[in-house]
Amino acid sequence: MAHMDYKRTGKMHSFRGLLADGAQQKIRIQGPVGAIAWRITKFHLLPNDPAGSAGEFTVKIYREDQSSITGVIDFTEDELLAAGFFSAGNSSQNYPQDVHVVFDNALFVRNIWISSIDSDASSSINYYIELEEVKVSKAGMAQLAVAAARRTID
Repeated sequence: MAHMDYKRTGKMHSFRGLLADGAQQKIRIQGPVGAIAWRITKFHLLPNDPAGSAGEFTVKIYREDQSSITGVIDFTEDELLAAGFFSAGNSSQNYPQDVHVVFDNALFVRNIWISSIDSDASSSINYYIELEEVKVSKAGMAQLAVAAARRTID
């Protein structure tokens, strides 16, 4: 997508929750139609039981509801906004915690979905996301709408 000018509003919104293995949750951000878009500024993962949980969690944030939850991360997916991987073993001396989180600077205007899958066990994981409100021009909002329409057609 082409570069889009926007103005930071300074308004931040945080969302947090606990995701079960194989679960998906909707993060409701949709408000009145206007000149406000959103972008991810923080994305953190924390185990449900830091002292004793083992697992290999893949957590992804999408623009759209996903029909299936997988542990595959493919950065060429148009709807993917962020991905995180958290791994830990029962023995922190032998298997230290490891976290990798990547998120796009992309703007979005509708609700988003977060999903998790644990490929090692069937544990839950906590997430924390911060979203920033940004003001976008009418031309920028039209550009976002066209990009969204193109993604649904492909």
